[in-house]
Amino acid sequence: MKTLRDVAVGETAKVRKLHGEGAVKRRIMDMGITKGIEVYVRKVAPLGDPLELTVRGYELSLRKADAEMIEVE
Repeated sequence: MKTLRDVAVGETAKVRKLHGEGAVKRRIMDMGITKGIEVYVRKVAPLGDPLELTVRGYELSLRKADAEMIEVE
């Protein structure tokens, strides 16, 4: 299983499935990360956390722990 955390800087990935449950999953969906959407990894902070993404035309910072819950293809 490949997660959003495994995607290299400068690559685009398509969301297959959201793992997790309850409020955490809801928060990720509220940020615009839903099944079928494409996510571009813009950059990663020097210590690896957080990731800076482009989703639906806007920039978003996401923690590594949250990125691990997003399965991509």
